[in-house]
Order: sequence, then structure tokens, then C-alpha cells
Amino acid sequence: MPPERELAPGEWAILALLCEGEAHGWALVRALAPEGEIGRVWSVKRALVYRGIETLTARRLVETTGTAQGLRGKSRTVLRATGGGRAAVSAWLGEPVEHVRDARSLLLLKLLFLERAGRSRRPLLRRQARVLARIEALLEERVASGDGAERMLASFRLETTRAVSRFVDGV
Repeated sequence: MPPERELAPGEWAILALLCEGEAHGWALVRALAPEGEIGRVWSVKRALVYRGIETLTARRLVETTGTAQGLRGKSRTVLRATGGGRAAVSAWLGEPVEHVRDARSLLLLKLLFLERAGRSRRPLLRRQARVLARIEALLEERVASGDGAERMLASFRLETTRAVSRFVDGV
């Protein structure tokens, strides 16, 4: 049996929302829509929200608590995070992203959910700053020793890393 894949950003967002309180799928869809509370940072299409719920349920990170009457007469399944789901989100919120490209998605999601939970962002930001410093040092070496396209790419990545570092320092 292959190992379980890492949760996608949208799945983390669904799980983190359910850690905030019980909800049905449509409420999650609205929160994760581009104009939604979370969707402004990371949006998820409706079909992927429901697929994410299935994945999280299969992994026993989310469970059904009952049903609620919908506005159009349809009953909606109400969900909540399990104890394992809450533990997973708590750990995830403290882990820095390992790739600068994930700052726009995962790091911003983590900062948003930490803020919503009333938890300090400082521990995550300190860890993130250390990861970024390590990446910056490696990229500086590549710029110094590289040439041509390799040097150009390393220079671009270095400047991107420095921009994310400035953001982290400023938050």
C-alpha cells in the first residue's frame, strides 16, 4: 500500500475551518470561494471541497455529527474535526514551509488560521525565518559559483526568498 500523500492546501483549509466549529459542505464552499473569508488567501472549487471532505473523512480527521435543514429543503450533513484532525492542524500551524513557493499558499493560510484562532504567530515566524535564512545562504552560494542560466535562476530565487524574508520580518 503506498504511503498517504500530504494534504493539499485546500484540504488543510477545510480541516482548519472545521477545527473552528461544525459546518456543512456548503458553508465550507462559501468560505473557500474566491470572495470568501479564506478564499481570499486560498480558494477551492466546490467539487474539490467535497472531494476534500471525503479525503479527510477517510483519514478520520473529520466526522459527521448529524444533519441540518437547508434553505431549499435539502438536509445538509454537518461535519466536525476529530481529535486527530485537531492535533494535525495544531501541528501543521507550527511548521514552517520548506519551499519559498509555498509562502503564497501554505504560509499565508497558516498565518490566517493562527490569527483566527487567537494564537501567536511568533513561533511560526521565528521558525520560518530560520528556514528562509538557510535557503538564502544556499542561493547566495549558487549565485557566486554559477554562471549563465544557472546564475540567473539562482539570482531570481534569491531575490524571491529575500522578499518573503522581508514579509516574515515585517509581520
